[in-house]
Amino acid sequence: MVRPQTPEGVGKAGGARLRKPAAVLTSFAAMLATSLVAGPVSAAAASGPCDLVRTEAHHSEGLDTWNDDYPRPTRTLDAVLVFLSFPDSEPRVSPRELTADYFPETSRFFERASYGKFHLRHHAMSSWLEMPSDSTSYRIERDWDDGKRADYLGDALAAADPSVDFSRYDIVYMIADPDAPGVDSDATKVVNFDRPIRIDGADLHRVVTVFEQRPPDRNVLAHETGHAFDLPDLYHRPEDAKGDWDTYVGDWDLMGSQFGLSPEPFGWHKWKLGWLDRSQVGCVRSGESGTYGLVPLAAPADAGRLPGSAGVPPAGRNDRRLLVVRTGLESALGIEVRQAVGNDSSSCTEGVLVYRVHSGLASTDGPIEVLDGHPGTGACADFSVYPELADAPLQVGEELTDPESGVSVRVLAEGADGRWTVQVDRG
Repeated sequence: MVRPQTPEGVGKAGGARLRKPAAVLTSFAAMLATSLVAGPVSAAAASGPCDLVRTEAHHSEGLDTWNDDYPRPTRTLDAVLVFLSFPDSEPRVSPRELTADYFPETSRFFERASYGKFHLRHHAMSSWLEMPSDSTSYRIERDWDDGKRADYLGDALAAADPSVDFSRYDIVYMIADPDAPGVDSDATKVVNFDRPIRIDGADLHRVVTVFEQRPPDRNVLAHETGHAFDLPDLYHRPEDAKGDWDTYVGDWDLMGSQFGLSPEPFGWHKWKLGWLDRSQVGCVRSGESGTYGLVPLAAPADAGRLPGSAGVPPAGRNDRRLLVVRTGLESALGIEVRQAVGNDSSSCTEGVLVYRVHSGLASTDGPIEVLDGHPGTGACADFSVYPELADAPLQVGEELTDPESGVSVRVLAEGADGRWTVQVDRG
């Protein structure tokens, strides 16, 4: 649900860089009311045999090109935390305490997931900014009325503009007082603008609106930040909002559930974001079969071990972490090794995980689906968000066949050096 722009400068370490008061932007609400959208994408021709084409689908899983409306997280990006209070509630906690709810853990999550390629540097304001209206007046909720949401965003940006130079930040987090009576944690999300808002000489494409109670949901800010990098929601939203939300990917990848036991991003997402390069992705072209080696997705890079990677042998620069089997113009299978280490330290099962990728399916429509290596059974019923898929990975000697493509995947061996061998057959 998000995308930011690179700044010309950075704020001071430890706090948001303040600016001299300036004329507050006018007609925010009117502008926002006509510019709130899901987010633009554009199609392009594939540049490799396994690079699915980016389609018009919202947050398409195509990765042949990068949508420049989003900042690519392959370097240090700067984020500002703006804290908003309301006339109808006196904050019970300080901005410093709220900052500690999210950082440095969110930054550490991305450092581990990116093998140290991406650093999220936060700059937190030290005081509350009061909104002009009571929290209840905005009618904050998950399926927010566009007009009320525009009112909220307009007031929030106008309140922050005299103090924050938005041109210096790639990501904007607007964090509401968690104890205000009108704040609803279900409303936390990224809001995209069809037409970027010009503020402080830069284009603002989106903001992350945070309405979390304390303590906040696990990995919630990392999930929302993923939208800022053009990643889709991988959960399934029932039409009546009743039923199971996690049938597509279960615990795997925090873009499915921020509560999942295995929140490490899929290898496909790491490839899309630039954390895996082509040398680390094996491509099985149409009509091919064969035997391939894989290192665990969370194995630390050979340049240096990252926190939480103890027990996993470091991977070489060109070791494959992801195997992609092209199955159609807009579809592929992803194959990777998952272990209980790093961001996945709470995983209850390990092994070779297989999933479908569809670049033509939009966010929440199932752009990624995990294939269950053990249908009819489950695991970690007391902790998993969807036990049926918690035991999805294959072990040595096991195999599965994707009924959609007919491709079979069999695990042949796990080496003492941590490398796994899989066999792919087209049938």
